Amino acid sequence: MKQVWIVCLSLLVPSLAMADDWPSWMGPQRDNVWRETGIVDSFPASGPKVLWRTPIAGGYAGPAVANGRVYVTDYVTADDVKVANFQRAEFSGTERVLCLDEKTGKEIWKHEYPVKYGISYPAGPRCTPNVHQGKVYTLGAEGHLICFDEKTGKVLWQKHLPRDYNTKTPLWGYAAHPLIDGQKLISVVGGEGTHAVAFDKDTGEEIWRTLTTREQGYCPPRIIEAAGVRQLLLLYPSGLSAVNPETGKPYWTVPYEANNGSIIMTPVHAGEYIFVGGFNNRNLLVKLNQDKPDAEMVWQDKRRAALSPVNVQPFLVEQTMYGFDQNGALYGVDVPTGERLWETSEPLNSERPLRSGTAFIIKNGDRFFLFNELGELLIAELSRDGYKELDSMKVIKPTNLANGRDVVWSPPAWANKKVFVRNDEEIISVDLAK
Repeated sequence: MKQVWIVCLSLLVPSLAMADDWPSWMGPQRDNVWRETGIVDSFPASGPKVLWRTPIAGGYAGPAVANGRVYVTDYVTADDVKVANFQRAEFSGTERVLCLDEKTGKEIWKHEYPVKYGISYPAGPRCTPNVHQGKVYTLGAEGHLICFDEKTGKVLWQKHLPRDYNTKTPLWGYAAHPLIDGQKLISVVGGEGTHAVAFDKDTGEEIWRTLTTREQGYCPPRIIEAAGVRQLLLLYPSGLSAVNPETGKPYWTVPYEANNGSIIMTPVHAGEYIFVGGFNNRNLLVKLNQDKPDAEMVWQDKRRAALSPVNVQPFLVEQTMYGFDQNGALYGVDVPTGERLWETSEPLNSERPLRSGTAFIIKNGDRFFLFNELGELLIAELSRDGYKELDSMKVIKPTNLANGRDVVWSPPAWANKKVFVRNDEEIISVDLAK
């Protein structure tokens, strides 16, 4: 009998470990794929059930969900933080890291520290917390990089990137979500020889540093495999580079030129190609060398073609890339030609594109969920033939301001048959179980 129980437990433990959490930016595999089944095909007439609401303060950082807890960061201030784009101003306040119970939304622990902001769009932090092997990593808008004990909230180590590396916070704050790779936590830092730095994820000790760039930019690092080796892709306002993720040693660089330092997306890897793009019709396709770690430009800065993403990470399905352009239209784009297959403004309920229009794109099975800047959840089909909306429902109100309109620009977390959505006033848990 004892042996039977051991066998049953051995079968049960892996299934428990497969719970579909959302422990970091873009999910467990950083690919914006929600792999759970049993999710609604349409919304009830009264709307999906809101399981709980918890008051929070301002921020663009999405929540992370792991091990029965929700982690979210915000910025508490009495100042009016709605300022014009490209304008730096000083604000006094407190950044917070909140750990909430996933079932109830009640606070389990909290860490807070005073921060003076000197950035544009100063509502709060940008980077989603990263939960990994009993630790939580957060990066604040002014470069406070902190490692916490997941259970207690105890600070295990911390850095202040501008101070420790003699650099300056970017105009729109630190926004490049750090990447965990083996024993390393890789973060975009800035400064002389320290565009990116790899820290020991358990101690915070520096492992390597790499590259000097004019500006840090806002692009999360990504690791791919090409020419038989792993390559860490680093995208910044003046170039796209690949380095050895174990040492930081550069492999190759292809020049890029971002207007106003605005380059935000992480590179899209499409077979032997890499696509990147940003504001003012700046885009770039490079072809990877299959024999050695190298790359060459295929085309650059295509106007009225390809994509120039601003706030939303494009989504690639085989040879088709779906993404929102700087003009706010959603496009289907062929890779590698860059040809636009179709366009629509429907996800933003608009007859014409809205500048910097934003809707985050998540794949679930053979359809997609979108969360738009109006605070609406959408269920849709995306294909080379076009966009087809299946259902939509508003779940939270826009509380921020951009381009003269009210918006919510925070990516949700999709976990355990629920979606976790925040604005500058609250975070909510919404039931999406079928």
